[in-house]
Amino acid sequence: MMTAVAPSSLRLDHLEWLEAEAIYILREVAAQCAKPALLFSGGKDSCVVLRLAEKAFRPGRLPFPLLHIDTGHNFQEVLEFRDERVATLNEKLIVRSVEDSIARGTVKLRDELDSRNAAQSVTLLEAIDELGFDALIGGARRDEEKARAKERIFSFRDSFGQWDPKNQRPELWDLFNARVHPGEHLRVFPISNWTELDVWQYIERERLPLPSLYFAHQRDVVRRRGLLVPVTPITPPRAHETIERLTVRFRTVGDISCTCPVASTAATVEDIIRETAVEEITERGATRMDDQTSEASMERRKREGYF
Repeated sequence: MMTAVAPSSLRLDHLEWLEAEAIYILREVAAQCAKPALLFSGGKDSCVVLRLAEKAFRPGRLPFPLLHIDTGHNFQEVLEFRDERVATLNEKLIVRSVEDSIARGTVKLRDELDSRNAAQSVTLLEAIDELGFDALIGGARRDEEKARAKERIFSFRDSFGQWDPKNQRPELWDLFNARVHPGEHLRVFPISNWTELDVWQYIERERLPLPSLYFAHQRDVVRRRGLLVPVTPITPPRAHETIERLTVRFRTVGDISCTCPVASTAATVEDIIRETAVEEITERGATRMDDQTSEASMERRKREGYF
């Protein structure tokens, strides 16, 4: 028996396969879910997911709004980029703030400068309850962290917003079950199977704009627990620490209180791809102060509603 072989012009390359899978997932969300939303922070992964949503649904409007949970400690460059990108696409952005949760008393911090990264879970669950979302589309990837690697593409959350890694739905043959009862919801991760290198190669292919923080620039930092901590009003130097001005870039951007840059001279996407191809430490492991803990700690946070 002869096997038909597709002409080379019709074969999909690695990025095209990943893109096709993600577009399929996004269309499944739109088809099965009553009120989804796409989490958009202005970070590189959410920029990739937003471009995939454009490809899935343009030239029409996206069938869901964009949602950002603002910790109040975000980098201003990223917030400005977020607003510019949303305005360019003429899409709807909903912002909910951890500051408001603090004012309501649903989030309590020991100190004003404490990390608000984990506190986002409370504000997110409040937004889901307020707005009635039954699915949230995010840019998490399995290669980021061991606890994330356990999560399915359609990740079920119960009426308390909790995730149970031992009670997940099968996804055989890429068949997804989006059925939820009132009060329950899903987290959906269309780029689960992508790596950091895939993301940067896609950014290069699509010529996606990104916040300037991702590229090499000079910044005051201090060395703390093996990380380069940016010197800001939120992360001031400690008495014994020496401020250095180094050339750095951010591999990931998030709450200022827990996001660190890495030493790098990579000033272009091509430079970053070359760096990423030989990097052995995950971006979260190399740049997140709150991830310098055990896998069990991250899994506990995810059980409580974390992204």
